[in-house]
Amino acid sequence: MQLIYLIGACLIIMFASLAGVLFVGKKLSKWTEKNMNYLIAFASGVFLIVAYDLIFEALEFAPNKLLVAGSVIGGFLLFFCLEKLYPEAHCHHDDAVCQSDKSRKGARRILIGDSFHNIGDGILLAPVFIANIWLGLVAAFGIFVHEFVQEISEFFVLKNAGYSNKKALKLNFLVSGTILIGALGGFYLSSFELLVAPLIGLAAGAFIYILLVDLIPQSVKHSHRERKYLHFLVWTLAGVLLILAVNAVSAAQFEKLGLDASGHGNEEEYPSTSSGSDDDEEEYHNE
Repeated sequence: MQLIYLIGACLIIMFASLAGVLFVGKKLSKWTEKNMNYLIAFASGVFLIVAYDLIFEALEFAPNKLLVAGSVIGGFLLFFCLEKLYPEAHCHHDDAVCQSDKSRKGARRILIGDSFHNIGDGILLAPVFIANIWLGLVAAFGIFVHEFVQEISEFFVLKNAGYSNKKALKLNFLVSGTILIGALGGFYLSSFELLVAPLIGLAAGAFIYILLVDLIPQSVKHSHRERKYLHFLVWTLAGVLLILAVNAVSAAQFEKLGLDASGHGNEEEYPSTSSGSDDDEEEYHNE
């Protein structure tokens, strides 16, 4: 069941690569461009709670807190090194590195970098679904929002390199499919129980890196530029409250269905047959 949910979530994330279609129509283009900065603030609120949930989940599976702390730091440093070694792996709509090179070669480098980024997303998303299906869906939603903004940036990079709207959308969608490679690889790695907690910790570190290095600085910069501090704060809080609400609803729903977070039956609600047979045997001896 976890694999089905994981693949389904990855397919939905892939559709974020088609965000550039919003800029084909003039009305949608104006609305998206006007509100894209608010989406970044919204994503920062989502990532804040998801990162906390991932750390909490990693602690549930880890034999000690030191392992979780090390894996979270490792995830942060891993994404830091990746972005320093290959800046094109993470593109923003106002990023000078991404937007400066308007050649086909520069566009291909960004697509290659995005493929590595997507594989990493898939690898880190898989153990979250193994541990907790609902948390996996929440994490996938956070990735979708972030990818939506990023894919718009890459769409313009491809357009500037001379690709048509159709070709740019097609390339973005094909590259986004590499998340499935990472997801299947991560699912295999997560079959080893000892790796589940460290992989979730790595995912938490990656979320924290994107939050602290990308989303929050972008939100602060745009709020200063536009002088709309309250607007950005409201959108950030909206992201926080949405995930908190989803957490509350999911917990209530799983409890109602008699399932644990991973989607399995709650053993505590079902009486043990062995205990019943022991009682019968004791009653027989008393007679």
